[in-house]
Amino acid sequence: PDIASRRWLAEKFEACGLIPRWDPAANLFGLPPQSGQPVLIGSHSDTQPEGGWLDGAYGVILALEVARTSQESGGPPVAVVSFQDEESAFMPLSGSRYFSRYLDLDTLYDLTNAAGQRYGDEATALPEVQGAEPLETNHFSHFLEAHIEQGPVLDLANETIGVVETIVGSRQFEVVIEGQQNHAGTTPMSLRRDAVTGFSAFVSALEQRYTAAATPRSVWTIGRVQVHPNAPSIVPGSVSCSVQMRDGALNQLDLMCDITRDTAQEIAEARNLKISSIQNKSVEPVDMDERVINAFCEAANLNAPGRWRRMPSG
Repeated sequence: PDIASRRWLAEKFEACGLIPRWDPAANLFGLPPQSGQPVLIGSHSDTQPEGGWLDGAYGVILALEVARTSQESGGPPVAVVSFQDEESAFMPLSGSRYFSRYLDLDTLYDLTNAAGQRYGDEATALPEVQGAEPLETNHFSHFLEAHIEQGPVLDLANETIGVVETIVGSRQFEVVIEGQQNHAGTTPMSLRRDAVTGFSAFVSALEQRYTAAATPRSVWTIGRVQVHPNAPSIVPGSVSCSVQMRDGALNQLDLMCDITRDTAQEIAEARNLKISSIQNKSVEPVDMDERVINAFCEAANLNAPGRWRRMPSG
């Protein structure tokens, strides 16, 4: 479905006068035929589980409409992009990291997903990608992305536009809590090394410590939990979970990482458990260009006076 949708998008590019261009990462660009340095507008086509049909795709289709209108009206050159693998099937921001030269092609192609598929094998199997050349970032003057709000802030405030000033950074840990699996009916409470009660204590302590250290932009999520053997009459032997935190400042992210590691160690010692915490994902925060922010603020104030705000984006 992903590749079929990209081929459909390439047809739409051609229909509105853009030139489809794939790169080695299977990012798909629609380039305007006129000379000059175009503005690049776009987003991604994949989404998180149950992320909704507008997650990412909205920004791609909006960009297509802006480019089509500009072509028809004789406006400035506008290019469109749909980035590949934004949502971490292989790693966070795979396609855009490659485009912006934060990830080289060999490293990209060696990435594997949960099914064991290799990025390079999947990409180079596409005829459109075979022999494709990368595009340089300086081919474009700016990059703009429109996105639906994936949170309640604007909606609850009855506001319509958020002008993004910072893309927050994130850190993610894989935490494994190991106790001792035993029969629930014959193992006294005093002799149990229960991984789930250890997990509960770990999460409770994290919540308290993160809250005490948080800035207004700090958020954290334990979004995946797996219990083994996950049976009603067995004292759980192990729990694995993800721990993710986000903030716009590097020092705050570093602090939250320290809290995570220290808390894991303390709970392990207090409850006679083994807890490992391995950081497996890291994305740096990025401030947006102040000139572009100001231009969007002026436009927002003109079109939605009193119903917009500057805000971070995750």
